[in-house]
Amino acid sequence: MEACALRTEIMGVGFDDLTLDEAAQRAAGMIDEGGFHYVVTPNPELVDRARREEPFRQALNGADLVLPDGIGVVYAARLLGRRLKGRCPGIDFAGKLMEHMARTGLRLYLLGAKPGVAEAAAARLEIRYPGLTICGTHDGYFQEDAPVVEEIRRAGADVVFVCLGAPKQEYWMVKNGPATGARLMAGLGGSLDVFAGVVERAPESWQRLGLEWLYRLTREPKRIGRMARLPLFLVSAVGERGKAGKGI
Repeated sequence: MEACALRTEIMGVGFDDLTLDEAAQRAAGMIDEGGFHYVVTPNPELVDRARREEPFRQALNGADLVLPDGIGVVYAARLLGRRLKGRCPGIDFAGKLMEHMARTGLRLYLLGAKPGVAEAAAARLEIRYPGLTICGTHDGYFQEDAPVVEEIRRAGADVVFVCLGAPKQEYWMVKNGPATGARLMAGLGGSLDVFAGVVERAPESWQRLGLEWLYRLTREPKRIGRMARLPLFLVSAVGERGKAGKGI
């Protein structure tokens, strides 16, 4: 499935133009609907990858909710003259959704990260969101999908946070989501490390300025190669705008 016509298309990936609160409300509605739904949160690096890899682009565009995780996606939208209300970081979306789940008794399963991290995240999240039910956890180091799928199904999970890294988590949700019985899955990359306290998130002042990427770079200089792709991504957006202006 390619980008939905009602979405804001950024270099081949269609994003839902929603605020963080609207995104969480949309997700809550999907849970109420029943059936299976999945959420993706691409940043510029993943959009760029999707341009080169059609199966990955299809996995992103096939999602029921596509949220702009990085400020670079919002900047690209502006350069292209297209509308996006703002970025919706996956970890913040998850927080809003857990608030709703704690109020309504929905059951959450945590999948991903190194052994022990999901369990640590679960313990901290149940304190942070009183009333939240975490019905199971599993690390991301497994060889076969079937036992994990069955474990999620038996746990009776309504929602699963799939934190396997891209593109593995997107492909995993597409392939295995319906068989788990869960009503909603969200691909959230390294969020479990943050929830568990293994990785420190940028201070709120940096978040408000859209500089989380810079904060992470100061903490993890080895990421400079990946971060250098952001300017190239924006240059590509300018190129796309030029093509559109010429009717190419």
